[in-house]
Amino acid sequence: MKAVEYRLPQEFDKSFIVFKEKGKFFPCPWHYHPEYELVLVTKSTGVRMVGDSVGYFAEGDLVFMGPILPHLWINDPEYINGQADSLAEAIVIHFVDDFLGENFFDLPEMKPLKNFLTLSKHGMVIKGNSRERINVLMKQMLHMNGIQRIAALFTIFDILCTSSDYELLASPGYLKHSQLNCTNRFSKVTAYIMRNFDKDITLKEISSIANMAVTTFCNFFKEHYRVTFVEYLNIVRVGHACKFLSERDESIVEIAYKCGFNNLANFNRQFKKIKKMTPSEYRRRVNVNSMEFA
Repeated sequence: MKAVEYRLPQEFDKSFIVFKEKGKFFPCPWHYHPEYELVLVTKSTGVRMVGDSVGYFAEGDLVFMGPILPHLWINDPEYINGQADSLAEAIVIHFVDDFLGENFFDLPEMKPLKNFLTLSKHGMVIKGNSRERINVLMKQMLHMNGIQRIAALFTIFDILCTSSDYELLASPGYLKHSQLNCTNRFSKVTAYIMRNFDKDITLKEISSIANMAVTTFCNFFKEHYRVTFVEYLNIVRVGHACKFLSERDESIVEIAYKCGFNNLANFNRQFKKIKKMTPSEYRRRVNVNSMEFA
C-alpha cells in the first residue's frame, strides 16, 4: 500500500487551515503531506493507521502528526455502506513550519513547542484533560475570526507542549531519519541503529559508538530510551517490517531476514509482543482496510 502525497487547498487570507470534514465516511486514501496535522473525530468510529500503528478511533479521538507521516482513517462498514445513524465528522487543523514566518519556531519562547513538534514525527494520540480542552477549542475555532483563530491555536500549542497526556504512535524503525550526521552521543547511537538494524549489533559495538563502557552504555540507554538496547533494536526492526509488510509482496520469511531477525520464530515472537498481532494478521488487516476503503 503506497502512500500518496495529499494537499489541502488553503484560503489566500489565512495562514493555516481549519476545516470540518463531513460525509458518509472519511475520503482520504493512505497519504502524507508536508503540513503538521491535528485531527479531532467528532462523529463516527473505525480504524486509525498512523505509520505502522493500527488502532481504533471513536468520537473524541484526537491525534497530532508531524509532516510526511503516512496516515489513514477508515470508518467502520456501516459508514462506508451508508447504514450509520449519522455522517462521519472530524475537525482538522493544518499548518507548516513557517506559517508565521521563517524563524518563528526558533524564538526562545517557542523552545518547548519546538521540542514537542520534533516528537510529532511519530504521530501521537492526545489523551486526558489535554484532549478535552483542545476538543472545546477546535470546535470553537470553526466560528472564530482571524485573530481569534490564531489565539486559539496558540492556546492549543501551549496545552500540547506542557502536556504529558499523549502516546506516541509510529515506531522508531518506521520513520525516515534524514538527520543522521548529528554529533551528540544520543543521535550517533540512533543513527547507527537506523543504518545497521538489519545486521547483528553487539553491545560492545554500539557502546563503542557512544564511547562508553558496556555497563555504562546500558544504563545510559535505558535512562534515555526507557527500554533496553535489545528491546529498542527489536522495536526498530519490527517497525521496518511493518513498512515492508504493507508495501511489498515478499514473503514474511524474506522480510524477517531483511529486518535483521536470524530466525522466523524470534521474528514472530517479537512482532506479536510489540504489535499485539502476528505479521500475517498485520498484513491481512492492512490489506483488508485498504480494499474496504477502495
